[in-house]
Amino acid sequence: MARRLSTYLKELYGEKIYRLSLQSGCTCPNRDGSIVMPDGKRLTGGCTFCSEGGSGEFAAEVAPIEEQIEEAKKRIAGKTDAKSFIAYFQSYTNTYGDINRLKELYTKAAMRDDIKILSIGTRPDCVGPEVIEMLKELKKIKPVWIELGLQTIHEKTALEIHRGYTLDVFEDAYKRLKNAGIEVIVHVIIGLPGETKEDMLETIKYLSDLQPVLDGIKIQNLQLLKGTEMYEDYKKTRFDDKNKYAFMSMEEYTDFVSACIALLPKETVVHRMTGDGPRSLLVEPKWSTDKKRVLNMLTKKVGI
Repeated sequence: MARRLSTYLKELYGEKIYRLSLQSGCTCPNRDGSIVMPDGKRLTGGCTFCSEGGSGEFAAEVAPIEEQIEEAKKRIAGKTDAKSFIAYFQSYTNTYGDINRLKELYTKAAMRDDIKILSIGTRPDCVGPEVIEMLKELKKIKPVWIELGLQTIHEKTALEIHRGYTLDVFEDAYKRLKNAGIEVIVHVIIGLPGETKEDMLETIKYLSDLQPVLDGIKIQNLQLLKGTEMYEDYKKTRFDDKNKYAFMSMEEYTDFVSACIALLPKETVVHRMTGDGPRSLLVEPKWSTDKKRVLNMLTKKVGI
């Protein structure tokens, strides 16, 4: 059976490792108009579920990296006694920008003794040859994880959420990253509009069959947030098409995630099983704000 991240890190390092959410100062190609949809529309709002914070509402403010790390450590001091950390560049697309600036930024983070791993969130269409070379150089200093926001394998859903790239782009980036010796973590969202449980399981089955084997996965429930394009669509369609936004109950979600994880190979590390959006923005599902209760239920059902 797949292992949980905390177990994996304890086995690897013999101590607790805590994630620090940081920012690289990048934007996204589906926010600056670089991506053109099949209908000719240029994407400027990001993925429809993504808020202004670029899925990094809990990240440190953009500042010199030393300041960010120290500020992030202060913010989590009451939660953990960990002395070692993962530098997690979470918001937006963290390989989309000047490669020299990014290399300098990530090198500074990697050189710190308290940083054990670099984890860089990005998109498959922003992993060109220069990025691969940068990651290989960084890997000489510290382990490097690349986190790819796939969300779903279904092209219809991808178009609906304005993901901005097709599955073959993901497959190409995945192979090149793995060939370069980079660990890859893939993000999946459970409950995207219009998807059935069978559709969602197809995404998990696809990832479980990847070769080389997938290093890690982040599974989370759809977070419907105020201020997003998806929220505006939700307000228009929730009465006309009740099946489009069919949020699972907590019990239903935890059962489903248990079924998903049972499909994964034992080599794949489970980095996340649920999400918790900002309370001030969260519309649905409201039960996700009680993260401790959700995780306790998941732990009992999943067994990892």
